[in-house]
Amino acid sequence: MALNRRQFGSLAASMGLGASVFNPVRAQGAQITLKYGTAFPADHPGTLRIKEAAEAVRKDTGGKVDLQVYPASQLGSEPDMISQVRAGAIDLMSTAGTNLQTLVPTAGINGVAFAFKDYAAVWAAMDGELGGHVRGALAKVGLQAFDKVLDNGYRNITTASKAIVTPADLKGFKIRVPGIPMWLSMFKALGASPTAIPFGELYSALQTKVVDGQENPLALIQSAKLYEVQKFCSLTGHTWDGHFIFGNARKLQSLPKEVQDALNTHLTTAALRQREDIARLNKDAEGVLTKAGITFNHPDTTPFREMLRSAGFYTEWKTKFGDEAWAKLEKYAGRLA
Repeated sequence: MALNRRQFGSLAASMGLGASVFNPVRAQGAQITLKYGTAFPADHPGTLRIKEAAEAVRKDTGGKVDLQVYPASQLGSEPDMISQVRAGAIDLMSTAGTNLQTLVPTAGINGVAFAFKDYAAVWAAMDGELGGHVRGALAKVGLQAFDKVLDNGYRNITTASKAIVTPADLKGFKIRVPGIPMWLSMFKALGASPTAIPFGELYSALQTKVVDGQENPLALIQSAKLYEVQKFCSLTGHTWDGHFIFGNARKLQSLPKEVQDALNTHLTTAALRQREDIARLNKDAEGVLTKAGITFNHPDTTPFREMLRSAGFYTEWKTKFGDEAWAKLEKYAGRLA
C-alpha cells in the first residue's frame, strides 16, 4: 500500500513524528547493527512506525543497538530480501504472507477470499491461533516472526463502467490481479477473466482498456490516482493481507536478552500503532475518492462466498493448506469448505 508524500507527511505530523524518522538511524558508538528491509515507501506508516521503534530500541539499550531501516525495496525485491534474511545478509524485514507462500505454503492463508468479515476477526486470527500457526511454520525454515503483523488492508474492486453488486457482474469481466495463484483462482471461480499485470503497468492498462477493472486497498487506489480511469468502487473487502515482521532466527536468538526484549516490545508497539494509522487513512480515503468522482457501493458478500464454495475454491485451498491450518482459519472465519 502506498500513499502520496503529502498524505504521509500530514500523517507523520499528526502522529508527532519529526523529520528525523525519515532517515535510517545511525547510532554513534553502536555495538550491534541490525538491518531491516521493507517494500513500504519511506513515508508509509509501515516504515514510519518501524523507524520510531528503532529509535526506541536505541534509547532503551543506551545506544548499543543501531536498527537501520531501509524502505522502498532499497535492499532488493521482497523475494530477494526473504532470501537475504534466510542467508543472514539482512537481519529483519516485513512482507505480506502471500509473498512467503513459496517458502511456507500456509503463510498466505489469511488471504483466502472473504475469510474475515471485519477487522475484529482479522486481529483475533492473526494475533491468535492462526497467526501463531504461521509463525510456527516460519520458525521451521529459520525465520523468527514477531507476534504482531502490520496492516496491508482489505482489497476492493474498482471498475470503469459499472458497480459490482452480485457475482453475475463479474462474468467475463477483465480484471487485473497480482500474480498470486490463490487470487487468480478466486476470480476465475467467480466467473471473471483475471489478468496478472505488474502494478507499475496498471494505470496504463486501465487507461487503454487492456483490463476493465482492478482490486486494491482504498489507500492505494487513491495514491495511484486510479480514480482518473475508474469510476466505481465496490467495497467487496474480498481479501485481507498483512505484513509479517520477521528476522533471521539464528541472529535474533544470539542477541543479548535485553536486546531481544527491546525488539519485541517496540516492534509490537509499532505494529499496533501502524494498524491505527491505516484505519485512519482508509477512512479518509473513501471521502477523498468520493470527492474525486468515485461512486461507492456495499455489495452483500454472501453470494460471492456461496459461488466460490460451489465452484470448489475453498475445497481446493483447504487441500493445499492442510486440515490443521484450515481448521484454525475457520475458527475465526466460520465454515468456508
